[in-house]
Amino acid sequence: MSLIRNPKDFGSGCLFAGFGLVAVVLGATYPAGTAARMGPGYFPRALGIILIVLGAILIFKSLRTTGARISLPTLKPLVVVLGSVLLFGLTVVPLGLVLATVLLVLASSVASHEFRWKEATIASVVLAAFVVAVFGYGLKLQLPILPAFLGGN
Repeated sequence: MSLIRNPKDFGSGCLFAGFGLVAVVLGATYPAGTAARMGPGYFPRALGIILIVLGAILIFKSLRTTGARISLPTLKPLVVVLGSVLLFGLTVVPLGLVLATVLLVLASSVASHEFRWKEATIASVVLAAFVVAVFGYGLKLQLPILPAFLGGN
């Protein structure tokens, strides 16, 4: 019998711990400061430590409880979602936040076997409005809201 009883928890625990370790290592190059006067390395280190602890808990849990094996019946959803994120990154500057977000949601929705155009369109418009409100106006990111041919900045 294998020592790892729950491969999904083990894999996710290793992933969390790995990302946490990278955050701690990269954050160590910046001054941490104190809790009262946080430096640029404080948050990456704190987040990294939290991820490492969460990863250790999941890894320990995977040794104690039984769970399903990791299966990947088809690569289509993975490829479609990752391709959609890449498409967003390539189109956000020329098309603006609104159109790039709508394109991202519609393209990634195709990965689901429950895909419906009407629901995906509604979700993309609602998410685009949220993204514009938060990132465009709230955080004032220097990304165009609309494409230049529609009067975007």
